[in-house]
Amino acid sequence: MTLIQGNFRIVKTAPDGDSIRFYPQNPELWKKLQTPVSTNRSGGAQLRLDAIDALETHYRPKMGSIGIQHQPAEFADAAASELLKFLGFQNVTRGSNQVITAAEPEEVPGFILTRFADTYGRAVAFVFKGDSEQEDGSSIYLEKSLLKKSANYHLLAKGLVYPTFYSKLYPDIRKQLIAVTEKARTDKKGLWSSDKTNKGFLLEELETITDKVVILPKLFRRLLDYLAINDGSVALDGFINFLESKKDKVIILPDSHVTGFDFVVKVDGQNIKLTVQPEDLVFMEK
Repeated sequence: MTLIQGNFRIVKTAPDGDSIRFYPQNPELWKKLQTPVSTNRSGGAQLRLDAIDALETHYRPKMGSIGIQHQPAEFADAAASELLKFLGFQNVTRGSNQVITAAEPEEVPGFILTRFADTYGRAVAFVFKGDSEQEDGSSIYLEKSLLKKSANYHLLAKGLVYPTFYSKLYPDIRKQLIAVTEKARTDKKGLWSSDKTNKGFLLEELETITDKVVILPKLFRRLLDYLAINDGSVALDGFINFLESKKDKVIILPDSHVTGFDFVVKVDGQNIKLTVQPEDLVFMEK
């Protein structure tokens, strides 16, 4: 993976628990990645923290008029706050739409390990605080000892994010992240004390998923996308067909069964659940 040293800046942005703005010391290093990164005029880019998914603090479906929504604030806000605290920010103030209006200091040093950008131009990265001992721009093998120092690992250990793996993630890294996830779940840390992803829940109203029930963000986003085009109805009778149309391909571990996301979601009336643990799914990049 490519090591890129730089700074994190958050004022006038709206970072959540798995995404933040990063400014490299040498913006030319973005060109070393396999896929292009979308940068601003200062060379800064939005990061997507690899292998994790935080509860949504502000998500707007692409269709419909449902507007910006969120998942239960207790854990959505906790993940966002913990990421900023981990990196070294203090006294963070947010305004409307979760946009940060003030923070101390205004920027903090850090570095990332990355190989590619996602379809939105965000660099998919493991995120670290402080200065790296390795040379900026060097190729780094992400060993277990270094992985444990990442924000990605830290948030999983705290139980504040879900594991969400994609096929470009190295299998040995995935195994380490599965181990820390299972421990956090066993200890009922953070969101695991309230998680309903696999136990299932009854969808009675929009507020069920925005304010009451803690579920895998991937499932939340697809549910909200579906509800947004149904004119206020929360009936789930067409949800599986909707999921199938999205063509989200997954690999089910450990059998390496390749199928659609709709295959691992069960709907019974207004009851819905995921039939596979989140860490046993590997999503295929689009």
